[in-house]
Amino acid sequence: MALSASALRRPRLLSLAAACTVVATVCGVATAPGSAAAAPAGTPGAPGAGDSYFPRLGNGGYDALHYDLGVSYHPSTGRLDGRTTLTARATQNLTAFDLDLQKLDVTAVRVDGRPARFTRSGDEITVRPVRMLRDGRTFKVTVTYGGIPRPLSGPIIFGSEYGWMKTKDGVFVACEPNAASTWFPSSDHPGDKATYDIRIDAPKGLTGVSNGRLIASGERGGRSYAHWRESRPMATYLATATIGKFDVRTGTTPGGTPIYVATDPTLPTGKVDVYGVTAKATDYWSKVFGPYPFEETGAIVDDMPQAGFSLEVQSKPAYSAVRNETTIVHELAHQWFGDSVSVKNWRHIWLNEGFASYAQWLWDEHKGTRSAHDAFREAYAALPADDPFWKIEVADPQRDTMFSDAVYQRGAMTLQALRERIGDTAFFKLLPAWTAAHRHGNAETSQFIALAEKISGQPLGDLFDTWLHTTSRPPLPKP
Repeated sequence: MALSASALRRPRLLSLAAACTVVATVCGVATAPGSAAAAPAGTPGAPGAGDSYFPRLGNGGYDALHYDLGVSYHPSTGRLDGRTTLTARATQNLTAFDLDLQKLDVTAVRVDGRPARFTRSGDEITVRPVRMLRDGRTFKVTVTYGGIPRPLSGPIIFGSEYGWMKTKDGVFVACEPNAASTWFPSSDHPGDKATYDIRIDAPKGLTGVSNGRLIASGERGGRSYAHWRESRPMATYLATATIGKFDVRTGTTPGGTPIYVATDPTLPTGKVDVYGVTAKATDYWSKVFGPYPFEETGAIVDDMPQAGFSLEVQSKPAYSAVRNETTIVHELAHQWFGDSVSVKNWRHIWLNEGFASYAQWLWDEHKGTRSAHDAFREAYAALPADDPFWKIEVADPQRDTMFSDAVYQRGAMTLQALRERIGDTAFFKLLPAWTAAHRHGNAETSQFIALAEKISGQPLGDLFDTWLHTTSRPPLPKP
């Protein structure tokens, strides 16, 4: 939202004497010592978005609006050369601001086309524009950078590498929760969503796959290029620039949504019909969760055994091979729960994973193989009261256990307990109401509880406290 300039309104008539009086008064104010109007004060933006799990992730002082990414990758050396232009709006009078970038070297920074000073402290790039950026002003910062991106690892994803991961023929890019800044400078937090243009340059014969719709592609000078555009707001961790040899199939789902599926030809065929399941699940979730929130659906299926996970990349989930149908329906449910409706901060991760896990139970119910009621009770019975599973507080699981089984399964149990309390009519009204209320935005647990209470007409604080906050095994809901 651009700030509009206020206009000064003049009186129609002003006598010469009055005019002289006004001029003298103004001149007196302007020249009197210490009485000049103070220039607006500016301050640096915060070096983090305030997330308790990742205090330095994201940045304050501005709102990211659009990323224009150009990345050139050389698989033989692993080198990435990039240029990112971020369009942003200042949310304060800004004398300096930060960008998140891990390990890659910055060679130049420009703000609105003018060279800007910058310094670095670890993963934080601090940019000092020539002039203060006034609150409400839209500006562009362009960063030229390069190096060899390194994946992250550690306890968050149970020791699995994630982020920018080199493959035999290219790279597999899956960045949740904090690895987007391993390959482009950004405000790397889901609370600061933006639209994207992503241009990928790679050796001839390789295909670059990214978010949204393919705008242009081709080959020249021994290189291939692809220009992708995601016109719907997207969290940084959902961006990808996966590169490799792919067989590509395109079309539309029976419901009319464009579909793009890229599959590594070295993977065995016939185990799972990725294209067919993606089309069916996209259309079915569109009936249950509300209209599909993006311009295209699809999948990226790569031979990446080092990655022990798949990720809900916006518009095209990325699979490190596809092991089963339920993985596809889980990642596609995330297009609503996690991608379109994103968390305000990472402690609300159950709003992503609990909903996508519950979608797997709904899919079985849809196919007639097992009801969600039975799935809930089977999962519950398999976990005795002394199992460490029950010790995780799902509403605030802590950083290193934010992807624990409890967040997924107990999150799903919470939703089934809610369904049994308020009934199917209210529950299946709630799901699309939630995705509509926060479409392309961010939300937190308290907002979901408030909406559930509004739609059901029931107080539900006890239910959510029991299933999300207690660190013991709750009693099963009465049949």
